[in-house]
Amino acid sequence: MGGLTQVRPGSVPHGPAQAPAGSVRRREILVAYALLTPAVLLVLGVLAYPVAWEVWISLTSFASRAESRSFVGVANYRTMLADAFFWRALATTVVYFVVTTLAKLAVGVALALLLARPCRGRALVFLAVFLPWAYPGGVTVVAWYWMLNPPLITSYSVAVGHWKHAVDGVAGAGAYTFASVALFNIWRGASFTAVFLLAGLNAIPRELFDYARLETRSAAQRFRHVTLPLLRPFLALAVFLSFTTAFADLANVWMLTGGRVIFPVVGTYAYWLGIRSGEFAEAAAWSLSLVPLLLLALAVLFRWFDPPREAPA
Repeated sequence: MGGLTQVRPGSVPHGPAQAPAGSVRRREILVAYALLTPAVLLVLGVLAYPVAWEVWISLTSFASRAESRSFVGVANYRTMLADAFFWRALATTVVYFVVTTLAKLAVGVALALLLARPCRGRALVFLAVFLPWAYPGGVTVVAWYWMLNPPLITSYSVAVGHWKHAVDGVAGAGAYTFASVALFNIWRGASFTAVFLLAGLNAIPRELFDYARLETRSAAQRFRHVTLPLLRPFLALAVFLSFTTAFADLANVWMLTGGRVIFPVVGTYAYWLGIRSGEFAEAAAWSLSLVPLLLLALAVLFRWFDPPREAPA
């Protein structure tokens, strides 16, 4: 018929030319890599280069008083592993991490559950919980240092002095300082953990908790069988963040102890070796000794965060 084009059965009318699916996919991959390039270059420049330089320094005899800086291989690591002081510092660091992490998780979970419940003045409570972490660390460290070691002779300072001698007499020299640093880390880190876990609770659909109220008999059962499993990814990340901050908690330990190595921590003693003593190679070896522990913790937490799926029968 006039003006109408007849299309034979089975034929496809010619339309705009379409690019093959393979070329479109390659173009998307190239665009993705192009967008990632600035971030990769930033990571390589800010993180990879300093770490590589530190690894190289740990294999040399680099020191401020050394006349020659030669390659010595793993001699610094052998010296470090043969030193009983290193194992004492490592044990102290691990105990510090375990104590502070467990306390921050317990306090953080409790605060997050309380903040998740609607009530009057919730915004003020949230601000009070978040303030220890948001406030500048240098100011809070000085305040805690004066509170735990009063600079003025008052009745309060005498009581604190007696308490310090009692704690050191029972648990050994440096125990009061260790407890003070751990308490400050818990006070400052628990607020961040609470806010972080509160965000995790808000990300969970409320319908799941409504169903849990129908299926469980008590709040303890809901917490153990519903809340904790749903919060597992957030708990794993909170533990890893606490792990890294505990091992790298140089500023708080250094300022609260008045710049003295009262109890050995790997990061603080590495700073002492490098900056105070000028033993840069040994300091690099001490710092890098924490890398295997961090990688092991990351592997364990990732396995807990994303356990392997069981194969179907």
